[in-house]
Amino acid sequence: MTFAQWMLTLAILVLVLLGLVLVVALMVYGERRFLALLQDRLGPNRAGPFGLLQPVADILKLLTKEDFVPPFADRKVYTIAPVIVPLTVLLSFAVVPVSKNWWLADLNIALLYVLALSSLRVYGIMLGGWASNSKYPVLGGLRAAAQMVSYELPMGLALVGVVMLSGSFSLVDIVAAQELPYILIQPLGFIIFLVCGIAETNRLPFDLPEAENELASGYNTEYGGIRFAFFYLGEYMGVLLIAALVTVLFLGGWNGPWLPGVVWFAVKTLALIFLFYWLRTSLPRLRYDQLMDCGWKLLLPAALINLLITAVLGLFWMKD
Repeated sequence: MTFAQWMLTLAILVLVLLGLVLVVALMVYGERRFLALLQDRLGPNRAGPFGLLQPVADILKLLTKEDFVPPFADRKVYTIAPVIVPLTVLLSFAVVPVSKNWWLADLNIALLYVLALSSLRVYGIMLGGWASNSKYPVLGGLRAAAQMVSYELPMGLALVGVVMLSGSFSLVDIVAAQELPYILIQPLGFIIFLVCGIAETNRLPFDLPEAENELASGYNTEYGGIRFAFFYLGEYMGVLLIAALVTVLFLGGWNGPWLPGVVWFAVKTLALIFLFYWLRTSLPRLRYDQLMDCGWKLLLPAALINLLITAVLGLFWMKD
């Protein structure tokens, strides 16, 4: 690549990063507004018209806080851990196609690439909890590790049916193969992947690694300022990533009548993000034994059954 091509690539990456940060800021504002509506209260209404500048105020507050490292923490790991969470999510967005010919990279193993990065994400949470050298963060990190192991397996198995139907690991090819959205052909796989995605992002009712009434604030109890902002950014980027992946894998991606593809992609993704918000305000947190039972005793057998049904039906279709 020439110097001009490198600079162009760098400029595109910076624009994508700024765009994602802007979307996350709007997601935070939208969630607070939506929760306030459902809970019959005002929500943000002080910073700017309709409280639109509240995310800016929050960012400035976190950036100007004292950069403090607890004396009992492992300083190096404590500093690195928060960066891992948003970094893995950002790298995953490189292979997510937003519309026809709108993506940063079309890998033939894009789905495996995303699953690998989602497995690495939990290391940031685990290391953050362990490096804090405090009992509540350590318990939060251990919970995150157990939760990842319990839900990563059914999540991967739920996607095998999609790969069998499309014949490719490329997200672009998967969207192109959906003459009918795969939610109609793989409804069980859709439900399993969505539930596992909620668990992977540690959102209610699966937010056991934080669990304020049990662990103070869980793995990020000892974090503040810009380091806490990285964890916060990673969580909401994770929600956006899961919503985008569900759109690509099961809802036909950018496919839709009349409107441009990018609009269809945005509408479907936004609807799934609002589902995350609705679950947060509607469902209570699961007990830890219920969390484990759901992963191992319900979702894993259901994923295996879905895989078996897909294989049998695919065999008959191939014969036809």
